[in-house]
Amino acid sequence: MIAYVNGNFLPEEQATVSIFDRGFLFADAVYEVTAVISGYLVDFDHHIARLQRSCAALKLKLPYSDMELKQIHTQLIEKNNLHEGLIYLQLSRGNAMQRSFLYPEQNINPTLVLFTQKSAIVDSTKAKTGIKVVTVDDIRWQRCDIKTVALLAASMAKEYAHEYGADDALFTKDGYVTEGSSSNCFIVTQENKLRTRELNNQILPGITRKAILSLAKEQGLDIIEKAFTVEEMLEAKEVFITSATTLIWPVVMVNEQKIGKGKPGSIAIRLREIYLQTVAENK
Repeated sequence: MIAYVNGNFLPEEQATVSIFDRGFLFADAVYEVTAVISGYLVDFDHHIARLQRSCAALKLKLPYSDMELKQIHTQLIEKNNLHEGLIYLQLSRGNAMQRSFLYPEQNINPTLVLFTQKSAIVDSTKAKTGIKVVTVDDIRWQRCDIKTVALLAASMAKEYAHEYGADDALFTKDGYVTEGSSSNCFIVTQENKLRTRELNNQILPGITRKAILSLAKEQGLDIIEKAFTVEEMLEAKEVFITSATTLIWPVVMVNEQKIGKGKPGSIAIRLREIYLQTVAENK
């Protein structure tokens, strides 16, 4: 695999950063994940817009234009012959040459790293069968709207789910679902209304979430952007998660309790089909 590090395309074994990089020492870094389908970037402009927002929130310098970042992504697709999968981008504040909690006073260059990962996105087994999830307490910091590399809580949640035979975890706070460990969460109510938590500092403004809401409006679905409780989720007709890595995965069981009939629901299936059609049309 060929990776990108600070202006250079390198074999993965040569793609390294300093031990003093603030992304490594303090998780002082942001990231984005862009899906690649049929060799094309999905929702790229929206991912870069969110990257810029994350950088602004952390006062993190982003000395690359949208065009430059797209060119790097495109070159990685070509160099790795990536037909379908993901491109991860991570931008840290850079190598400060010493460990200090304070932002460096000197003008240092940020560290930009990108790498690819092959993944079956379109023909995903879990998209067809649905997934089982468990709920866990949301122990993350209070700025979940910034896409930082501080993913330990998410990693712990996924490990907990794995230990209990589930595919993933949903974070909850004060009885309400916030979002998935690396996704946004939707329910379809008994009245066929599509419901997902409103955007605030407790959830990530998902790019796929945004796309699905737009498509749902075009399909005439009633949409409610309001937090829902675990009980409301368990009583829903459908539950599904959205992200760049999953697009849409139906949730068929939560905490060992079936959702609906215990199989992927028609609305989740249809929205996923429409999203894939839109992606194909926008190549």
